[in-house]
Amino acid sequence: MASRTTDTQVQRGAALWAEREAVVSRGSAAYTRLVIDHAKNATLWDVDGRAYVDFASGIGTLNVGHCHPRVVEAVREQAGKLTHTSLHVAAYEGYMQVCRRLVEIVPGPAPRKAVLFNSGSEAVENAVKLARSYTRRRAVVAFDNGFHGRTLLCLTLDGRYKPLRQGFGPPPAEVYHSRFPYPYRPPRGVDPAELTAYCLEELDRLFLTETAPEDVAAIIVEPVQGEGGFIVPTPGFLPGLRRVCDRHGIVLVADEVQSGFGRTGKMWALEHEEVAADLVTVGKSLGAGLPISGVVGRADILDSAAPGSIGGTYGGNPLACAAALAVFEIFEEEKLVAAAARVGETVRARFDGLRDRLGIVGDSRGLGAMRALELVEDKASRKPLPAATVRAILDACVERGLVVIKAGIHDNVIRTLMPLTIPDADLEKGLGILEQVLTEWERRPRG
Repeated sequence: MASRTTDTQVQRGAALWAEREAVVSRGSAAYTRLVIDHAKNATLWDVDGRAYVDFASGIGTLNVGHCHPRVVEAVREQAGKLTHTSLHVAAYEGYMQVCRRLVEIVPGPAPRKAVLFNSGSEAVENAVKLARSYTRRRAVVAFDNGFHGRTLLCLTLDGRYKPLRQGFGPPPAEVYHSRFPYPYRPPRGVDPAELTAYCLEELDRLFLTETAPEDVAAIIVEPVQGEGGFIVPTPGFLPGLRRVCDRHGIVLVADEVQSGFGRTGKMWALEHEEVAADLVTVGKSLGAGLPISGVVGRADILDSAAPGSIGGTYGGNPLACAAALAVFEIFEEEKLVAAAARVGETVRARFDGLRDRLGIVGDSRGLGAMRALELVEDKASRKPLPAATVRAILDACVERGLVVIKAGIHDNVIRTLMPLTIPDADLEKGLGILEQVLTEWERRPRG
């Protein structure tokens, strides 16, 4: 539970939040009203001295936990040697080491290369550029409910209009959206068992009505949709996309920015169906909280762009590379992929129990430690629980000492992104708070 605070502390927190509202653009999301002072592993402490179990991990960037000693020491040592040159001016060993490790662990056809950036959005943008450069085609196909970032091209790829795309048009041309299999909400009249075939047929229909496959440079897909609500595609869908791309010479881009680095119980979510993409975008937990991302894949595609056409001033900064190299070591030494499977099984059992017991929990889903609950008004209609109600539930969790965030096109999905290093006691505490809040909400009068 959160500890007691003094009036002075509370006033400090409120004052800092008022400062945020005064100087920070309101367009930046605010899942909570917390102002954090420090953190360690799976615990946050705010400026008022209150402690919270962290099931958000900076939106999935901290699979190795907050301030892991190996990461802290690596960054501290690097800061004393070299902070920046820009790879375009002078190379440094850390950049090549990170690329080498990525080439070694990301599945796909050899030979492979990599290039580093700052954010997931940058990685996605450049994956599209590389696919277009390689194929000499322009069109890109993405999927409904998908999320790839908030830059202009990325939000055009996103499968949600409001608030992501609304007010920012006109969008870049030649971006199309097809149907992603959503097992809990299949199209009316479609048997869930036929959902894979239906969605692949929808892609074929798009090739007849919106664009032609010979004009498509890339199909970009999240192996598990993140912001869309932790939607796991039906079996066979990802292999089906692989076959479509092979048939038409299309570059398959897998966006593993959120689902990668062990989150799903395998190092990469693609591995659950043994699919190899041509390009893979990585980020978030690669840097343990420092900004670094990358594109990894076929060398002939990575080398198709002219020198100077990709990259950026800070991409693969020495400090971020030092953090990433520490992350690789931590994953191996602490066996964090196995930890994700173990944590995920604990969460799955609790979430399945909530789904079976509570009327407001319509679905429990996910892979590994990438798990979610979809909240509904009632199970018969599956009508999404209003976003304002979900926000109130999450606020109640914060009040009791748990930070957990939402997702989903209806903002009615609660998702778990706790560090894979989370102690068992903290995991149980966080799950207990969430269960208590949901159970109490279930008992409230409705209507």
